[in-house]
Amino acid sequence: MTDKDQMTQTAETHQIAEEDRLRADLYNFIGLLLAGPPDEMLLAQTASLTGDETEMGQAIGTLAKLAKVSKPMAVTSEYNKLFIGLARGELLPYASYYLTGFLNEKPLALLRQDMARMGLERADNVFEPEDNVASLMEMMGAVIVGRFGTPAGIDAQKAFFNKHIGPWASHFFGDLEGAKNSVFYSPVGTVGRLFMEIEAEAFRMSAK
Repeated sequence: MTDKDQMTQTAETHQIAEEDRLRADLYNFIGLLLAGPPDEMLLAQTASLTGDETEMGQAIGTLAKLAKVSKPMAVTSEYNKLFIGLARGELLPYASYYLTGFLNEKPLALLRQDMARMGLERADNVFEPEDNVASLMEMMGAVIVGRFGTPAGIDAQKAFFNKHIGPWASHFFGDLEGAKNSVFYSPVGTVGRLFMEIEAEAFRMSAK
């Protein structure tokens, strides 16, 4: 959505708190895993992750262990069963579907309005509706660090999350955890669900 020089200039111009950078990194990581099946390099990067004794840490540890023993071809097959399929995959990872039961509905139109206002554009090589979960994870990460302009303050982050992600993403990630075709992607679902819960609670507390 933007070139390397612009991202570098943004990073140099605006000081991002370490906590926010880590949040953005996790949004981007989850989005990357959901945008398409991971290649060998991404699997190796995932395998290098370490967790701790927290619920989130254990989920990350499980994901890392699975990445160590997973082959790209096997994960690609799993991804296709989950999200593509012959007619459709086991899951439909779109805000419109989760919120209305149909694709390309009002949640997508509202997202496109906010994207235009914020200067966010769909990449030329992306053909799926913008309200898919991978794109929304990427957008949220971009909003936090200001990849397309000034980093958003907590109120703007909260507004975007509560409008486009919070109402449905935890439900999707829970479905991903328990999907019959989920193996590698089951802990991805766990990490996503826990992260959404953490974010929702942090935004709720920010109002106090």
